[in-house]
Amino acid sequence: MSDTPDAPDAQALMRQRRRLAAGERPWIHAEAARRLAERLAWIKVPVRTALQWSPPGTQALTELPRAQWRQVGAPPQRGLGRWLGGTPSVAPEATAGAEADLVWSVLDLPWVAEPRTLLAAWRAALQPQGFVMFATLGPGSFAPLREIYAAHGWGPPHAALTDMHDWGDRLVETGFEGPVMDQETLTLTYASPEALLADWRASGLNAAQGRFAGLRTPRWRQRLLAALAELRGADGRIAMPWELVYGHAFRGTDRGPAVAAETRIDAATMKSLLRRGRDRG
Repeated sequence: MSDTPDAPDAQALMRQRRRLAAGERPWIHAEAARRLAERLAWIKVPVRTALQWSPPGTQALTELPRAQWRQVGAPPQRGLGRWLGGTPSVAPEATAGAEADLVWSVLDLPWVAEPRTLLAAWRAALQPQGFVMFATLGPGSFAPLREIYAAHGWGPPHAALTDMHDWGDRLVETGFEGPVMDQETLTLTYASPEALLADWRASGLNAAQGRFAGLRTPRWRQRLLAALAELRGADGRIAMPWELVYGHAFRGTDRGPAVAAETRIDAATMKSLLRRGRDRG
């Protein structure tokens, strides 16, 4: 049983993971990983072992941009050895008893039926001074698409997405300490409804429990395309928001759940602080 009543459908999640494992990687994974990498400047803890904990086939730690390695004070080299200050072990999802300095997760949470179970597994994989960094999608994503589906009685277009404040609360409840959460919204524009649908379907996010179970008809598709076309702006393009939520937190002690609330920082403040850090460096 899922630990959330509006969790994604398990079979749909399995199909999406198979597509990701086969190399069908949506663009949003690489973009989210790049933006999450910018936040590494906040972390001063040395890392020897890093665990990649993201859907198979998606953005890996070894694909972090070379500019980021230089930013944290180390010359670029293949892999993360220079950035981490040694020769790290970069592994896929952890096994019980692992002692990682860093758990890195990019867009795994939207495809997880039991997020609290996953957070507990992250914490169990970390050593006492270790930390997690993750990116996920927030509920500010796809609002116009949800409005179209609701107006036509078509059910949900995607599984529920969790607010960043709730992720901070869940981290604290799981035993993490000092979670820092921030978010930003990317607004993509599309030349046609067909292009928007192609991008949407590639994302694999249609995993809602209450989604339409059968095959849609060509007539239904034409109604959807027409509704999307009505979203065109003055420039003739269709805008769709994608909200990215970022978080990091430390494992904390084993004396029970932490009680500190998370720190909430808007994207503009985060970018300003990162720029100051680079200028000082």
